[in-house]
Amino acid sequence: MSLFPDPPGIDTVRLAAYLRDALPGADQAAELAGPLRGELIEGGRSNLTYRLTDGATRWVLRRPPLGHVLPTAHDMGREYRVIRALRDTGVPVPGTWLLCTDPEVIGSPFYLMDEVPGVVLRGVGHDPLTREQAERCGRTLVDVLVALHAVDPAEVGLADFGKPDGYLVRQVAIWHKQWQRSVTRELPGLQRLHDRLAGAVPDSGRAGIVHGDYRLDNVMFDPAVTRVLAVLDWEMCTLGDPLADVGLLHVYTVLAEQGARPGGGLEPGSGFPPAGQLTAWYAEATGVDLAQLDWYIAFAYYKLAIILEGIHARFLAGKTVGRDFETVGAMVPHLVEQGLSAAGE
Repeated sequence: MSLFPDPPGIDTVRLAAYLRDALPGADQAAELAGPLRGELIEGGRSNLTYRLTDGATRWVLRRPPLGHVLPTAHDMGREYRVIRALRDTGVPVPGTWLLCTDPEVIGSPFYLMDEVPGVVLRGVGHDPLTREQAERCGRTLVDVLVALHAVDPAEVGLADFGKPDGYLVRQVAIWHKQWQRSVTRELPGLQRLHDRLAGAVPDSGRAGIVHGDYRLDNVMFDPAVTRVLAVLDWEMCTLGDPLADVGLLHVYTVLAEQGARPGGGLEPGSGFPPAGQLTAWYAEATGVDLAQLDWYIAFAYYKLAIILEGIHARFLAGKTVGRDFETVGAMVPHLVEQGLSAAGE
């Protein structure tokens, strides 16, 4: 029996036994410095993230949620692969230790990475920022996204990581199927939004690496909040149209401005740049035409509504771990309404 209570989702005794044999750098079973302890990192609403320590070394473990895992979602292997691929680029990512695909160890596949000693800006839990710091955070966030989209997938071994051709058409259809698998109530506006998007898919430009959930609280800043130490939560990364990331960042920023903050973000009035400024900086840095950005914004509302509806379904089934999940379902109709507005309805 463990000397410390385990958080839901991991068994530290079984995990410690596995790590003794699997940790890299040892010719024989590695000795942990002490009993393995785990702590759930609050804030994530999809994959689960834990701090681990044996008293000497600290790691972070990522695993899928406990229930209602949608097909194609929560693929630990893909997330681990992209982090390793980006480690020698200008995109900051955590160091990685290992990927375990055996569900017998803790009940699901998982991977282990370095703990990055930084700050996640979720609106709470950190010292208030000056307006200058908040503005710099926004500019830095855009600069890192520009760096990600500038990476050539083939040069980092990710040429086969996705199918860029037809990406947007597939995304609209895939998320529609995900919604159908998560239905808990009538949401007729979501079907209308789907139809609007499917009937007006824009032509994509240059394909690139799409993070899939790029936002302020999915990056780790240094304690002085001057630079990004690591981009986190790569579970939805693929190859496709980079403007999908721009549209989603725009939506998360608008929601934070409204005080909703389903994806974290700073308090309204903090000095964090408005969504329009972020997209203007992106366009200036890349030269990309944002004439059709409204479609990507509408798609971002659509995608986020379906993600939150899936989380709401897990909450109703008693399969969520952490706090504040009871409020997620109430956000979905609002997101659908905003998506319809962005789509011109």
